[in-house]
Amino acid sequence: MLKKAEKGVEAEGNNRFEGYCKDLADLISQKLGINYELKLVNDSKYGAMDSQSDSGWNGMIGELIRKEADLAIAPLTITSARERVIDFTKPFMSLGISIMIKKPVKKNPGIFSFMNPLSSEIWMCIILSYVGVSVVMFLVSRFSPHEWRYEETLTGPSITNDFSLYNSLWFSLGAIMQQSCDVCPRSVSGRIVGGVWWFFTLIVISSYTANLAAFLTVERMVTPINSADDLSKQTEVEYGVLRDSSTQEFFRRSKISVYVHMWEFMNSRPHVFVDSYREGINRVRESKGKYAFLIESTQNDYVNERLPCDTMKVGRNLDAKGYGVATPLQSPLRVDLNLAVLHLKENGDLTKLENKWWYDRSECKTKDSKESSQSELTLSNVAGCFYILIGGLLVAMIVALIEFYWKSRIEAMRNKISLYEAMKANVRISITGAPYFERIGKYHPATGAFLSIDEYDKPASHVQPHTH
Repeated sequence: MLKKAEKGVEAEGNNRFEGYCKDLADLISQKLGINYELKLVNDSKYGAMDSQSDSGWNGMIGELIRKEADLAIAPLTITSARERVIDFTKPFMSLGISIMIKKPVKKNPGIFSFMNPLSSEIWMCIILSYVGVSVVMFLVSRFSPHEWRYEETLTGPSITNDFSLYNSLWFSLGAIMQQSCDVCPRSVSGRIVGGVWWFFTLIVISSYTANLAAFLTVERMVTPINSADDLSKQTEVEYGVLRDSSTQEFFRRSKISVYVHMWEFMNSRPHVFVDSYREGINRVRESKGKYAFLIESTQNDYVNERLPCDTMKVGRNLDAKGYGVATPLQSPLRVDLNLAVLHLKENGDLTKLENKWWYDRSECKTKDSKESSQSELTLSNVAGCFYILIGGLLVAMIVALIEFYWKSRIEAMRNKISLYEAMKANVRISITGAPYFERIGKYHPATGAFLSIDEYDKPASHVQPHTH
């Protein structure tokens, strides 16, 4: 690049330039013991086939073919088409095509940010689980004889069950809010429901709490494009490449379906192509997120470290290639240039140069990349908790049915009635909460016996099982 002239001092010759390529040229000249003169390419292009040019190529490639230059030190990509008309040294830098977009505006926490740690599907599943657990608790408590209590009241004896639908909802709410409740299950099935619900709420609340602090304190960036596949599947964000560049040639020749689709998109909109890197970068900055520039990763990384720090690289590189020093075909300098490049790579000089011009002079404040990596928990992250909850509820219902059957069987044997009659009485109590009445009398849940009407009205302490 051209060096900024100091006041009262006019730079001349090679001192007019500075940058990675200038330093690389200095190192190579020292290795080879030669002098050189830098000059800019006349048409400001790297080089592509051009039918209007005498040599069939424009840019640096054309000047090398016409012997207007002895070598080219630039971000010049090594390609098979170029290798047919000029020679390249071993690559002095590896790179690939990458995507540059405008850095999205950071999103500050809103008034409902406390809901962000969990995805909407998890919130819905938690609500449904809350209702489902409450209903299951209500049902197993109605069918389990251990949840029924015999009480003497002013109006006579009665049987009650603490777990009405209202109290079941209250019990479940207290558990998920990590609070105690004035009613607790006494039956095995009810305690199974309570146990799996407590375990479920423990995991969910722990996960929520762990993620909450990050969501409330960290500004989050939402990136609309994350890969070439994302670009190809939409039309809202336009994308383009440098005209007459190796990147354009890559898309033109590619047989990969994603890149073929992208080339068709760009070719149908000629305005997406740019004539210089500066034009493409400025277009990204002025597009308000509606334009992506497909650019070499080295250029992308360099620009992202420069003010105004409003661009960013997304996704992985689309290909793998390298920059090489170019010479005319069969140039006597090629062998020595190759050895010089290899030596500079082996002793670490090329790495030092890259760090010097890319990262050591960064104009953007280094920020923790983790700030933009916080993501909400999805259903797949906590699906196991829901499976345990559902499994526990099923076990609890099975246990409740076993308790119901076993109690009915014992009562049928004790009172010498059919199992059907005993189960019918228990179902009647479970559904209505009222004792079962038939010729044999009323069923007394506290003693497991069927009583006559007169016996039923006596206090529980005087009740004796009725036998035939």
